[in-house]
Amino acid sequence: MSKEVDAIFNTHPNVVTYRNKQSFDAEGNAVAIDQSLVDAEIARLQTEYDALQYQRNRKSEYPPLDEIVVALWEAVIEERMASSIDIQGKRTAVKNKYPKP
Repeated sequence: MSKEVDAIFNTHPNVVTYRNKQSFDAEGNAVAIDQSLVDAEIARLQTEYDALQYQRNRKSEYPPLDEIVVALWEAVIEERMASSIDIQGKRTAVKNKYPKP
């Protein structure tokens, strides 16, 4: 869904359906939308989305899950810590590159 549609549902709890740029309640009656409330909610949602950009950046650069599993297997089962230490170094580098705000 778009941020605008999310904002409409968030700010107008009586809206249950949104289609063709119109909002309706549970009985199918049109619902008047307060655009200033929607605009403020869109801004809030955008701020929330922007605040989590570091997570999206990190996710795209972290080592792949299969590499992590192999490193953990080697560390725990085979008692070889080198892979685990290497993976943690890669993860730490990504975290340092994209710190939490």
